[in-house]
Amino acid sequence: MTSKERAALKSEAIKLDSIFQIGKASLTPAQVEAIRDALRARELIKVSVLKNCEDDPKELAILLSERTGSEVVQVIGKKIVLYKKNLKKEEKKRREEKQNKAGKRGMKKDIKTKRSGKRA
Repeated sequence: MTSKERAALKSEAIKLDSIFQIGKASLTPAQVEAIRDALRARELIKVSVLKNCEDDPKELAILLSERTGSEVVQVIGKKIVLYKKNLKKEEKKRREEKQNKAGKRGMKKDIKTKRSGKRA
């Protein structure tokens, strides 16, 4: 991940609320699976480490990134921001953009034919 990509993700993460909390029981397999599912759905998530958790947030971030296949964007205090690119979402965006471009071209052609019809 480049520094520009990381900076963009950090700015997006500011707006996010934490959707997971790691507490006294530390990191459980069920939490890891839930975080993996959330990354699949959202790509970018924020995780809070509660005060009663004795583990270091930086170590937890590394552990989470290894277990979920994601990248650590940042760790600030007791907040962890993770990112995992969803290739299916990327492909869907590309298809939608192509469809939108094709739709705009069609609209331009319609406008031109309407204008030429008015002049005649």
